[in-house]
Amino acid sequence: MALCLGQVFSKDKTFRPRKRFEPGTQRFELYKKAQASLKSGLDLRKVVQLPEGENLNDWIAVHVVDFFNRINLIYGTMSEYCTERTCPIMSGGLRYEYRWQDGDDYKKPTKLPALKYMNLLMDWIESLINNEDIFPTRVGVPFPKNFQQVCKKILSRLFRVFVHVYIHHFDSICSMGAEAHINTCYKHYYYFISEFNLIDHSELEPLKEMTDKICN
Repeated sequence: MALCLGQVFSKDKTFRPRKRFEPGTQRFELYKKAQASLKSGLDLRKVVQLPEGENLNDWIAVHVVDFFNRINLIYGTMSEYCTERTCPIMSGGLRYEYRWQDGDDYKKPTKLPALKYMNLLMDWIESLINNEDIFPTRVGVPFPKNFQQVCKKILSRLFRVFVHVYIHHFDSICSMGAEAHINTCYKHYYYFISEFNLIDHSELEPLKEMTDKICN
């Protein structure tokens, strides 16, 4: 019997509660529609397409929050394998190294252990999606003009979690029986960012071989 994502990954190991949509709102209805499509077995390429008559920014907001929740669950579970000793820098193999910068506590790109980097990343994303000026939840309140630019930054940084997990912790993924579930999460993410051109494809280079294998 196939296990759901929540059974494969221990929710006790996540570092923050899931971001949820307020029942009765348009975004909650969009979220339910997206989840129903995912569970229906439809081609993920079709699942990510904007439903007829829906607002693109709402659709992007729903998916950014959903990817945050899912990738945070993966990251939280992998933390027992990703320590300062095993992963002293946030990297994707020998060719790619990611440094943290947020303009506040880290004004310059700073080399950090992978777990510290990802913890700061999740805190940073959570602060953005809980910011009503960026992700408005009240009816009639418009998205800011730079909304999609903010989402591109979030999605770009979330991609780095996939890079690190796939390249440095793939054996642990397989030993947990989680390979198929992470692959599905990545495919969903990849098809979505590709559908709406939300990440420069040069940034996807670290996982090109994996992407060609599971997404094409």
